[in-house]
Amino acid sequence: MTGLADITAYLSRWIDSVEAAITGMLSVRARRNVQVIEQDGAFLLQGAGRNAPSERVQIADGQLVAPRPAAIETVLRGSHAELALQPSRFLFRPLELPQRATEFLEGVVRAQIDRLTPWSANEAAFGWSAPAQAGPDRMVVTVAATARTLIQPLIDALIAAGAESVSVSALPAAGTAAPIRVFEHKPRGAIDAARVRRVLVGALIGTGLLAGVSMSAAAVVGFRLAGEQEELTRRIAERRMALRAGRDGSAQVATPLRLLERRKHQTASSVIVLDVLSQILPDHTYVTELRIEGDKLRVIGVTRDAPALIRLIEQSPHFTRATFFAPTTRAPSDPGERFHIEAQIEPVNALRS
Repeated sequence: MTGLADITAYLSRWIDSVEAAITGMLSVRARRNVQVIEQDGAFLLQGAGRNAPSERVQIADGQLVAPRPAAIETVLRGSHAELALQPSRFLFRPLELPQRATEFLEGVVRAQIDRLTPWSANEAAFGWSAPAQAGPDRMVVTVAATARTLIQPLIDALIAAGAESVSVSALPAAGTAAPIRVFEHKPRGAIDAARVRRVLVGALIGTGLLAGVSMSAAAVVGFRLAGEQEELTRRIAERRMALRAGRDGSAQVATPLRLLERRKHQTASSVIVLDVLSQILPDHTYVTELRIEGDKLRVIGVTRDAPALIRLIEQSPHFTRATFFAPTTRAPSDPGERFHIEAQIEPVNALRS
């Protein structure tokens, strides 16, 4: 969890830096900051710089009232007015949250405005102080809020007097160390930092997803290519072994040529079997069916003496284990006994040895 929190904090700082850089580069021109501080029912207008003159003005009916309107317009023209209002204009409420809520503080506070104040999030101008430690894994922030309708006339008066943008802050109240910014009015066409931040977050998430998909695709393709390479290597090795065995005549390896030659000698030839049977069987024997199944011979036919055929076949060196595989029968129309004999055919190489 600590590592994930560190990564999240680093990415948040990076987004803040890039957002600030983009906002600074895309800004049309640098604006002067002018402080407008509420004091005893009036407003002290202070320009930028130590030696800048200060003017005391009034805001009434949405307009700026000052002894020297021209000087006020010169100070405010094209500037950013930082309006700081007295705590009496705001409602302050403490809000205790888990420490993990720091990253989502804006959304959490916005969701709690209805409960903490009499206004909704759209009706209120609100902000919060920096988080303070409130125990193990707990923090507390001070929420300052007021109705937008109460500060809008002040903003309109500053804009009418020449200010380009206005930010509104609540002056420090009891328990707060710094002003709390509650509202910011930007000119049309101004760059929204929050929008730039959202675009950066979306771009970062999209880049991460694209990188994840690319890595997954690369892993799948790499795994498949590795499997194909292993299969190709195995086939190449087998082919090389077969070629070496074929070139080595003295090697006792079952090459395709040797296997074919061995099968030639071990398998009985149908022509030889027919020739041997024609020599063994007597003249009164007629063969009606002959089948060779591997190394087995099956003969079906008619003869005068069926048992004598078993003895004649056994005496031949080409056959062994001659037996009847079906009963011997005699039909009235047959000239003799109908026999069914099977025998084992001896291989050619066995006969030579």
